[in-house]
Amino acid sequence: MMRTLPLFAGLLLLAGCPKPVPPLFQEPVPFASPSGPDALGQRLTVGPTGQVMLSWIDRGASGGTLRAAVLGEAGWLEPKTVVTDPDMFVNWADFPSVTSLGDNRWIAHWLRKSADLTYAYDVVVSHSRDAGASWSQAVSPHSDGTPTEHGFVSMWPADGGTGVIWLDGRQTADKASNGASGHGMTLRSAIVDSDGASRAEQEVDALVCDCCQTDIAVSDGVPIAVYRDRTPDEVRDISLTRFVDGRWQAPEPLSSDGWVIAACPVNGPAIAAHGDLVAVAWFTAAKDSPIVKARVSKNGGKTFGDTVIVDTGRPLGHVDIAYIGDSSFAISYMKQVDDLTDIRLRSLTSEGELSLYKTAGRTAVARNVPQMVEHDGELIMAWTDVVQAESRIVAVSIEIVLAQ
Repeated sequence: MMRTLPLFAGLLLLAGCPKPVPPLFQEPVPFASPSGPDALGQRLTVGPTGQVMLSWIDRGASGGTLRAAVLGEAGWLEPKTVVTDPDMFVNWADFPSVTSLGDNRWIAHWLRKSADLTYAYDVVVSHSRDAGASWSQAVSPHSDGTPTEHGFVSMWPADGGTGVIWLDGRQTADKASNGASGHGMTLRSAIVDSDGASRAEQEVDALVCDCCQTDIAVSDGVPIAVYRDRTPDEVRDISLTRFVDGRWQAPEPLSSDGWVIAACPVNGPAIAAHGDLVAVAWFTAAKDSPIVKARVSKNGGKTFGDTVIVDTGRPLGHVDIAYIGDSSFAISYMKQVDDLTDIRLRSLTSEGELSLYKTAGRTAVARNVPQMVEHDGELIMAWTDVVQAESRIVAVSIEIVLAQ
């Protein structure tokens, strides 16, 4: 005769394996905007000491001015000007960055036109040793010298310098052959030392999507890059690669969505890490079904759990992700609602549990890549909006409520 488990014992077993409760978000609290009129290209970064920095471009009659502001106890401190460059390539999707390296050392990157062609521009990098008061001469991490596209940069702390990864169009200068293979966009990286010298340049992937954002997170000392890949048959799904012993490992597909699109969707993935916990969020519109998805790894990005569906209601994507404590992550994405675009938030536990969504804000600017970082139990978020008929960077803080 089959024995049955007593009811109270079964309840004890269930109680011993509770599902993790996803963190929740309080209502957003706005910051006064540090940006001037006609601003765009927001980027939020966190330095090794926890210093949060917001950077953006103030667009001028020609070129642009890269500015940055540090987050203080009462809001944004007085912005610092990194550079005013008449040859700056200004673009809503491919934006600069300014990051603290600690000890008053900052690093900045932006894009500079290299020829009188629409998409001929270089990545340039500059250092400051006095918290943004002065800057070194800008140098490029790539050495090809071709009048082609270089951009969509992500950076990470590397031994003796800063690692830089970017989309590199040097092979696209060859217009003689047809098809993507052999003259498509590549993904490359290099190390930029504090004295401006560039070294260890290498190819990461020989064919990638032309203009989707890249992202990098460091898990237990190992940099992990994610990006939108590309096959000769125009499948543009997400790939991942880990930087081990000074070399990028062979890229592996993070997803097999099968999104076939003979153009760039300008919609890259995002990655965040905490110890050996790694999470990636991304957008796909395979089979004309726009979806935001995510996956979590518990072993430093070596393997990932099942795909989690974050939103299937025809979202726009433009995702970001941040670790928020309690083995959980926050995922942001955009979604069209009436005449405006919602910036939505959901939390995701390491076991794949999702919270209900919270609307962090709304914007009239759909061509946007909202940014977020975690700081002292809050999410700091920034995006572009129209304020009093002017394009400005807006920012909010949102308290994170962890499960008790």
